[in-house]
Amino acid sequence: MAGETNLGALIRSLKPSLIDGVYVFATVASVPDGLAPRMVFQEAEGTTLILLREEAQAHGLSFEFPSRMITLDIHSSLEAVGFMARIATVLAAEGMGVNPVAGFYHDHLFVPEDRAKDAMVVLHKLAAGET
Repeated sequence: MAGETNLGALIRSLKPSLIDGVYVFATVASVPDGLAPRMVFQEAEGTTLILLREEAQAHGLSFEFPSRMITLDIHSSLEAVGFMARIATVLAAEGMGVNPVAGFYHDHLFVPEDRAKDAMVVLHKLAAGET
C-alpha cells in the first residue's frame, strides 16, 4: 500500500496526535529481556532504544532526552520528498528540536517533554496553512 508523496497534500492532511507517556532514548549492547521498546535501531556503537521512561528506570537503564511522541496521522510514503524537512523547519523556527522516526505507515516526532503542547500548536497551524 503506497503512501502519499505530494508534499502539499501531506501538509494539508496532517493530523498530529500526542501519544501518552514520556519517552526516552537509551543505548544498550542488547535489548534486556522483558523490555518492550517503541523502537530499536542497531548502530555500530550499540543498540538505540526509544522507550517509556518508566521502563528505562525499571530496568536501570541510563537515558537521555525525555520527550513526548507525536504521531503524524497521514500515511506518508517512505519516498516523500521534503515532508520531514518542512516539519523540522517550522519546529526549529520555534526553537524546538525534534527527533523524527519514520514507520511504514506514519512518521513520529519526539519533541522535548516540556514543548509538546507548543509543537502541537505549530503542527496544527502548519496543516491549516498558517505557517
